[in-house]
Amino acid sequence: MEELEKVKEQIKKFVVECNDKKSLELLDLLATGKMLRSKLILKITGVNEESIKLCAVIEMIHASSLLHDDVIDEADTRRGKASINALFDNKTAIMFGDVLYSKAFTELSQMDKEIAYTVANAVTLLSIGEMLDVDLTQSFNTSYEKYLDMIYKKTASLIEASAKAAAILSKKEKSKYALYGKNLGLAFQMIDDILDITQDSETLGKPAMLDFVEGKVTIPYLLLHERVEDKTKLESLYKKSLSLEESNWIKEQMIQTKALEDSIKLAKELGLEAIDAVKDENNESLVQIMYAMINREF
Repeated sequence: MEELEKVKEQIKKFVVECNDKKSLELLDLLATGKMLRSKLILKITGVNEESIKLCAVIEMIHASSLLHDDVIDEADTRRGKASINALFDNKTAIMFGDVLYSKAFTELSQMDKEIAYTVANAVTLLSIGEMLDVDLTQSFNTSYEKYLDMIYKKTASLIEASAKAAAILSKKEKSKYALYGKNLGLAFQMIDDILDITQDSETLGKPAMLDFVEGKVTIPYLLLHERVEDKTKLESLYKKSLSLEESNWIKEQMIQTKALEDSIKLAKELGLEAIDAVKDENNESLVQIMYAMINREF
């Protein structure tokens, strides 16, 4: 997709302007993901100089948050490649994240005031979401509200801001696109949390059911805890390396209590609500993005 190449070129230009050789070296080592936020922006605005710059700013912010995330999670890999903190050290990963953040904000300050506010505000929410995520791993969380608030801030807020900023840029109805982006983000995170249980380690590129071991009580576990008879047993497996027997017990209970099935339903409902929000906008590709995500093999 050549427009995504343009976004990558723009990110490189921005980093070149920082006039720092080490930052350029580190940029080359970053693993690029699906660039969902850029795809979303370009589907709303089309490809032009302004939209490419907006994509670059958002991708730099996202990359920066991942660099910091990898330090927090002590992750050795990111998207199948060695993470910056594994290749160098935590200090380098944090500082390079700061370079990307601050350069992104420098460029953002030159953009339309409402766009700058929308994106900057989401970055504050994203950072609070990161803190909530860490806090929620301290003990077994049973609150759906807390989980939803955390995934909204940590994941959905920047996707919501991307869609809203793109709508402002292209003079479209921003509230519709903001709702689409928010729900896309929430459904995206929920589906990610569900796949952690339903897919095997090979497909995931990380151990399956790792979330629960790491202390993350995601949507399927929340519903399971609400419905399972032996709550004590489930709680006793929290944050421990699971034997095959234990992980099979969790999976069986999730199927029996329909916790898994209903988690998928919840994610799909969010997706359909997003499609409904933009149904009069004649943008078939937004509908396709959402359908592709919610109609996955679980």
